[in-house]
Amino acid sequence: MTIYEFEDRVPTLGDNVYVHPSADVIGLVTLGDDCFVGPGARIRGDYGEIVIGQGTSIEENCVIHARPDQVTRIGDYVTVGHGSIVHTATVEDYVVLGMGSIVSDYATVGEWAAVGEGAVVSQSTEIPAGKVAVGVPAKVVGDTKKEWRELWGSYKHVYPDLARRYPKGLKEVAKGD
Repeated sequence: MTIYEFEDRVPTLGDNVYVHPSADVIGLVTLGDDCFVGPGARIRGDYGEIVIGQGTSIEENCVIHARPDQVTRIGDYVTVGHGSIVHTATVEDYVVLGMGSIVSDYATVGEWAAVGEGAVVSQSTEIPAGKVAVGVPAKVVGDTKKEWRELWGSYKHVYPDLARRYPKGLKEVAKGD
């Protein structure tokens, strides 16, 4: 794991957290139990604070940061899709952030909401609980359906399971000549 203290700002990791060796967790960052941080992710609590709940997956190449003396909060069982950015925002429990999405300063994404791939939740925007938002800027286009929640709920255990399996199962393979 690539975990760094920065000027007395020390990350706190819960039980069964996996941080890929090519990912960085820097400074005042809290990762709840069973979190997965994929390759290339950057979680920087160097001058702001990052609080991430349990069972959350921060997939490959995500960036999580906060303004000075501000907090970025990501709830429990959230999926932060590949290449997403969350900056000084609040993402509540069970949210799905699609690949390449951006949640900007002081925005809020409510519980069980979904933000589509490539969508931009611009500064101070609120995506209400249980809503689906897409586009640039992101606009609400519907509700998260019961069957979607059931499907997503079944997926929410995939990454916590990977967080437990990766430390034993991930092995570097010798490079070819």
